[in-house]
Amino acid sequence: MPTKITLIIDNPSDVDAFEAEVPQLVELARALPAVRRLESAKVWPKEDGTPTPAHRTLDLYFDSYDDASAAVAGTEAGAFFGALGATGATFTGLFSDIESA
Repeated sequence: MPTKITLIIDNPSDVDAFEAEVPQLVELARALPAVRRLESAKVWPKEDGTPTPAHRTLDLYFDSYDDASAAVAGTEAGAFFGALGATGATFTGLFSDIESA
């Protein structure tokens, strides 16, 4: 079954510094083995000016759960998650079974 990993990235303390790192983070994510597609998205600001529930999402698509699991266990994942951690960002990761496209 196709599998998607979604990273929900919380609001950073320094938005500009975090945004400066996004291109590198995306390239490191693209280097994960067996990634078929990648989507990086920035959460729209709320109209009332209150903080958003998250700052960004990153969706990584794989052909299977096994491919996704292997991708986050390799050296490329260490580089990606190390760079993400170095930004000070906190995040939630979800593995999802894609039911329809």
